[in-house]
Amino acid sequence: CLLTGSSSISFFQENLIKEEAKAYDSNEPEKPAGHQTNIYTLLKERKADFLEKNQEHHSTTSQSRSKFRDQSSKGKQSQPLAKNDGESQSGFHKSWTLLLVLLISVPLIYVLWSRIPSLLDATLSSRDTQILQAFRARMKKLKNTYQSQDPNLWKRTHVFLEKHLNTSHLHLEPAILLFTAGQEAEKALRCLSNEIADAFAFSQNATTIKINGADKAILDSDIVKLEVDNELSSGFREGKKVAVVHRFELLPAGSTLIFYKYCDHENAAFKDVALLLTVLLDEQSLRKSLTLQEVEEKVRDFLWAKFTGSDVPSSYNSMDTDKLSGLWSRISHLVLPVWPEKGLPGEGCT
Repeated sequence: CLLTGSSSISFFQENLIKEEAKAYDSNEPEKPAGHQTNIYTLLKERKADFLEKNQEHHSTTSQSRSKFRDQSSKGKQSQPLAKNDGESQSGFHKSWTLLLVLLISVPLIYVLWSRIPSLLDATLSSRDTQILQAFRARMKKLKNTYQSQDPNLWKRTHVFLEKHLNTSHLHLEPAILLFTAGQEAEKALRCLSNEIADAFAFSQNATTIKINGADKAILDSDIVKLEVDNELSSGFREGKKVAVVHRFELLPAGSTLIFYKYCDHENAAFKDVALLLTVLLDEQSLRKSLTLQEVEEKVRDFLWAKFTGSDVPSSYNSMDTDKLSGLWSRISHLVLPVWPEKGLPGEGCT
């Protein structure tokens, strides 16, 4: 801009001098010497005015540019502030949303969680009811078939096994029943024990483990112990709920110690199962006038003679009085007599 202004001034001065010269030549050929001085004075004044206006223009332009830069700078500075404000508002909204979700979720979870026990209880109660109904129906049928049995047998068996069928109760030990009979009731003893065990298993949609002591009577005690242990443990692991051990008195004495493992009050290997043992006495019949306590004592004395007598075979040598006493305390929870039954089929059981 300064270069342009200087060129304009020079050009202006030259034109002005030329015009003055022309006027002097044509109009006033003879002028005083002071006139030239006035021309230069006029040129200086016009030059000063032009420079002053040029500086004002330059100053105005610079101020405009400076103002534009200031506005741009302020705009740039305001952008991060606006951005920060937006982020702050976004974080604020997220915090409120999270708080709202928590306020809704926590009470809802509490309500659902508080209802879980009642729902579980209702489910268990329904299952228990179905199991008990199935067991009672089967037992009622058996009672109609085995009409000669003592009412105490049905009553005590019902109470004892039904308590174990109630899954809402904690099972601390297995249910152990011992049925006994005289020689005249051998078939009723075998059939009735089988059918009670099957009723117990059927109500839980399971099957029964059956072990016959007569089949193992002449085998080595240690072998029988291993066989019985394997049959019981594998059967219970597979989901079977009850085992019947027929003719318990015919098992080699030492092998019966395996029942410590399955009939213990506190440390039984399986606690949600039942074991039914049968003992056939040597005498022909049991008097119906005997009390349950007297029947229990008769069975105990019989097993003592079987397992610890002087005429016991050598395979029975691992049994002694102390061990048999411990075993008896585990298998004699409930000892019930079985009476003969008329009308049972010649083969099998009804």
